[in-house]
Order: sequence, then C-alpha cells, then structure tokens
Amino acid sequence: MTSTGIRLDAPAAGWAIDADVVVVGSGVAGLTAALRCTAAGLATVVVTKARLDDGSTRWAQGGIAAALGDGDTPEQHLDDTLVAGAGLCDEDAVRLLVTEGPDAVRRLIATGAHFDTDASGAISLTREGGHHRRRIAHAGGDATGAEISRALVEAVRTRAVRTIENALVLDLLKDEHGRTAGITLHVMGEGQHDGVGAVHAPAVVLATGGMGQVFSATTNPSVSTGDGVALALRAGAEISDLEFVQFHPTVLFLGADSEGQQPLVSEAVRGEGAHLVDAAGTRFMLGQHELAELAPRDIVAKAITRQMQAQGAEHMYLDARHFGAEMWEQRFPTILAACRSHGIDPVTEPIPVAPAAHYASGGIRTDLRGRTTVPGLYACGEVACTGVHGANRLASNSLLEGLVFAENIAADIVADPDRGAPTPVRGAAVEAERPGDPVPLLDPAARIQIQRIMTNGAGVLRSAGSLAEAAERLEAIRADERKAAVPGVEAWETTNLLLVARVLVAAAGAREETRGCHWREDRPDRDDTDWRRHLVVRITPGRSLDIRPTPSATFPPTVAATPLEP
Repeated sequence: MTSTGIRLDAPAAGWAIDADVVVVGSGVAGLTAALRCTAAGLATVVVTKARLDDGSTRWAQGGIAAALGDGDTPEQHLDDTLVAGAGLCDEDAVRLLVTEGPDAVRRLIATGAHFDTDASGAISLTREGGHHRRRIAHAGGDATGAEISRALVEAVRTRAVRTIENALVLDLLKDEHGRTAGITLHVMGEGQHDGVGAVHAPAVVLATGGMGQVFSATTNPSVSTGDGVALALRAGAEISDLEFVQFHPTVLFLGADSEGQQPLVSEAVRGEGAHLVDAAGTRFMLGQHELAELAPRDIVAKAITRQMQAQGAEHMYLDARHFGAEMWEQRFPTILAACRSHGIDPVTEPIPVAPAAHYASGGIRTDLRGRTTVPGLYACGEVACTGVHGANRLASNSLLEGLVFAENIAADIVADPDRGAPTPVRGAAVEAERPGDPVPLLDPAARIQIQRIMTNGAGVLRSAGSLAEAAERLEAIRADERKAAVPGVEAWETTNLLLVARVLVAAAGAREETRGCHWREDRPDRDDTDWRRHLVVRITPGRSLDIRPTPSATFPPTVAATPLEP
C-alpha cells in the first residue's frame, strides 16, 4: 500500500464522532448509499459541503436513462453507451449499469421520486444525444435532478440519518495497517460541531461530485472544486481518465467574460426537436452525424467549436421557436425562466449557446463494487471512474450510475467480513494518521488564475503547446511560496483545484490522440493501436505525479497499489 505522506495544512481535530460508515456528498450517489447502509442497520453519517440539497444532482435537467420503454432493452442501452465511450468503456461495468438500472429507477420511485407520466400513467420518456431510443425519464419537465434530490433528502430526514452540513472534507484517516479509518473535516458556521474535527469509521464513501470549477465557465455549482479527487490523491489512491472532461455543447452564452456557473440548456431540448444554427439560421449538424443534433456530446461540442472558429463567432444558436409557448412552459419551465431572466425569450428568438465544462468522465478508479485502491475507501457518482463512461459519457447515464453503484457499495460494506467496530483513532492517534509535512496552501486569489489557465490551455481544444504552457503556469503557481495562505475553506478549495488541474493537464498531455471528449488539435486522429488504454495517476511520496498507461482497455483490479519510489 502506497502512502504519500501528504495532507492539507489544517488545525488539529478538536472534536470527533464514531460511525460504521461516513458518506461524503449528498447527491443521488451519496444519499442512496447512505439510505441503503442505514436500512441495513449501520451507523451512517452524511457529510455535505453545503446544505443537503445543494449538490450537483439538483441541477440535472434532462433526466435519468434506463431501458424502461416498450421495445427497449438493456442490450440496446449498452450498445449506445459503448459507442459514446469511444472504445474505453469497461463493458462489464456498462452491463451492470444497464441491467440493474431499470430496477434501480423503480426503487427510486418507491423511495418517493415522482417522474412525469403520460395519459396512460406510464413514465414519459424522451431522447437525448447518442440514444437511439426514447429512454430518458424526467420530472417536472426539466427539473429531474431537483425532484430526485427532494425525494432522497426527504427520505434521509424521515429515517433520521445523521448529517453534518456545511462541512468541507479535508483528508482521509488510516489505521496502522493502511486501512481507511475515517476523515477529517471542517464545519463552517454554527451547529452541533464547529471547526476542524474527525469522523471515525472503517468505511468512507466519497460521493463529492465533480470538478467543473477548475474551468472559468462551467455548469457545475460553486461547491464542485474536486475535493474528493484531491483527497484520494493525497491518500495514495489511483485516479484514472481525468483528461476526459465533457463540455456540454449547449450552455447559455452570457458573454465572453462570464465566469463561474452558467445556465445549462438541456440536451432534452434537442431531443424534442430543437435545431443548432448559426447566425444566418443555417443548420450545421446535418451531414456531420447520422443523429445530427442528437449526436454524442463530444461530436456536437466539437462541431459548435469548429463553426465558431470558422465564422469568428463567440457562440452559435439553439432554435426551438417552433415549440410554441405552451410546450416551453410545460416541458422546459426551468430553462425558459433562466433564459428570460437573462433577457432571452426562446419562444420568439434562438438561444445563444456555447460549450462549457460539464462532467468529469474520469475520477477515482473503482471496481464494480465501488472499491478504490485504498482498503475501506469507496467512491461513486461523478467523483468516481467506474469504467462506465469511457472517453465520453452518454447523456443521462450519470444519475443512473450514481444509483446503481451506490447500491453496490452499500451491499459490499454490509457484507464485509472484516467490518467491525469503528477504529478507535482518537486524540494523538488522529494526528499520527496524518503524517508528513502539510501542503502549502494557496492564496484564494489564485483560483481565478487556475481557472483561466485551464480554460485557455485544456478546454475543448487542446494541443501539446497549449497543455505544456498550462502545465508550466500551474507549476509556477505551485512553486510560488509567496502565495501560501492561512488554513481556511477558500484556501483549501484553491489548493485542491490546483492539484486536480495539474493531474488533468498531465494526463491530457500524455494522451497523444483525439478520443471522445479529449480533442487534441495536433493529434486529430483516434489511435486504437497505442492509446486504447487508460491512464492511471498516483502521487509519489516525493509529491511528483506518476502517470502510467494500462496494458489494455481493461482496468486492472483495485488491489492495494504497489509502493512508489520518491
């Protein structure tokens, strides 16, 4: 088992609680895992960075994909997923997803989630990019994530699951054998706990969501700063496929200088028949792919970007005026309100759109039971790399992945024969489990620098030159000791963002091909001979990045990683 000896600079834990399981994150993945563990009688604690319903799940508009419709089958869902993943999906993981997916959705409905239905009472299904059938279940028209979040949060509160809100996870605790023993965290604001503390548990489930805030413009909420990936790296876990960041093709364009979270215009709008056009009203997706506007997201994002370059434009348009006011108001009320709040009326004018960072297909490497390369540490949802998404996530597979793999994680924890009483790591032992010198913290002002470096050098378009420049500029930020800051939430987040950015840029520079949502201008072709394989990244005890390709497209088992030399 490798140990990096790296941790965030933080005060000693001033309080501690015990549990059987601690789940970090309150989206569909985290709350599902917590509910299943609680139902099995395990003392479960949910830690979330903001309020329970403030994660990425509630922002999901389109829906959840599953073979629920007449004539649809898991095999067809599998085929669409494999095509979108561009040769890097783990077929066993995808088969698990599509086979267990329909029943997982039904269990979600039994938990209390209400999906839109047709006149007969059957679940209404729509299409999105890359799907050859209508298999996207939605709620509230375009408020699927909000409804799923509502149902799960209500269930968690009804079952009195212990929760710690407004808490930023810091680092993983381990026992003397290198097994997971809990986490350290910092609770912001008033409550039962405050400041830095610890939750001691032999099983930790990371469900911390994405890392979209590493870019200037993203659909992700402000809490998506890559904290789970950064924690796992410091703990010695393996990260994979971080170069595959999906840029959503249709994000409401608010201006070239707009930064932070941007309003999403769901792919379901195209699924219902909206067209992508340029300023002259010409549809440019026709002839580029058999599915036109419903091609996989990487293809649409690239087509929009190419069209913008060719015409010297800052954005393209999504035209759905033919929907009419009634359809907009009933099917897409959230998007309609967002557009109108920015002075755009989709009923009477095309919507200006451009790609923005949306979803991380890579993350903490896991097996089919959500186990990472650190014993006792699990990951699910966007923070994980299960092998389902490959080089490009198929639309609306993410909520389903969170459901299915969270349930498998809970089953594995419950069945673990080594699971016993919580590891007693109190007092001085807590500090003993956090060896080595702490990472110098960054001044929060570096956050904007990191985001702009990433957008310019590692965005939709990448090249050896842009990535090398990005790596150099990120290294300069890391090496500038004058930027050291006192411990605090903004400094911890910025430090996490820098680590995630460095890994992403290093992986993107190492993958010398174009595949899925990784687009190298200088390497425009897909290279299955040399690059149909994954890149696995770890941190050495010397704090350098170790990047190694897997022998094939198949992930190796998640056994304890072999020690690395400094």
